[in-house]
Amino acid sequence: MLQFIKHRKIWYIFSGLLALASILSLFIYQLNFGIDFTGGSVLEVKGIIRELPEDIKFNIQKTPDGVILRSKPVDEETHQRILEKIGAEEIRFESIGPVIGQELKRKTFWAIGIILILIILYIAWAFRKVENHFKYGLFAIIALGHDVLITIGIFSFLRLEIDTAFVAAVLTILGYSVNDTIVVFDRIRENSIKTKKGDFAEIVNQSVNQTLKRSLFTGLGTLFVLLAIFFFGGPTLKNFSLALIIGIILGTYSSIFVASPLLTTFNKLGKLKQ
Repeated sequence: MLQFIKHRKIWYIFSGLLALASILSLFIYQLNFGIDFTGGSVLEVKGIIRELPEDIKFNIQKTPDGVILRSKPVDEETHQRILEKIGAEEIRFESIGPVIGQELKRKTFWAIGIILILIILYIAWAFRKVENHFKYGLFAIIALGHDVLITIGIFSFLRLEIDTAFVAAVLTILGYSVNDTIVVFDRIRENSIKTKKGDFAEIVNQSVNQTLKRSLFTGLGTLFVLLAIFFFGGPTLKNFSLALIIGIILGTYSSIFVASPLLTTFNKLGKLKQ
């Protein structure tokens, strides 16, 4: 049997360093918000660009078939003038005003906050018959925060764009990670009921080992699909799939090495106080 709980201090240090690096990255590099949140226009074209209008500043990103041009918000007249200048085939065009972008950002933070509260309440209710049942919800949220923080930190460090697709990826990560954590927690609950007088650390370690194959196989199966999307899905799906890849890896890791060991530490501290 693998000893996950015995070496929990190592996992705490490793996770703490990753979280600290992510926080530092957010302070130093901040987040590169896309036009969904800041407002602006995106024009993706196929082919070779003849020339660009001199009066508009563009952020240019190359794609296998052409380029993606980002600029301040432009109206339809300016949009058509740009197309005439560049002489390339238009694939897509999006334009969002700054007011709409700020409103979307605010609603996004509210949505994530509400989801986290609902997750705490659900887990607390699901484990209501277990002693100190609130701790299951608390440590599940800590694991979720760990996953999301590091994912955002990596995107911040790499200066990758934060858009609505990234938000969708984060919400998906929350769902996947909490599901993985609940599976492990539920096995801990079952084993705790069966062996009421057993050592809690041993019960947790046994439970993690019993659910290990399920966690790894589910994670790997999902990961293979996401890797296919990342490499073959085109530039528009690159950041979305990368966020999910990072999140799935972290979600599997945190359910085993973060959430479960925290339960053991909390239980041990509770006994010391008594």
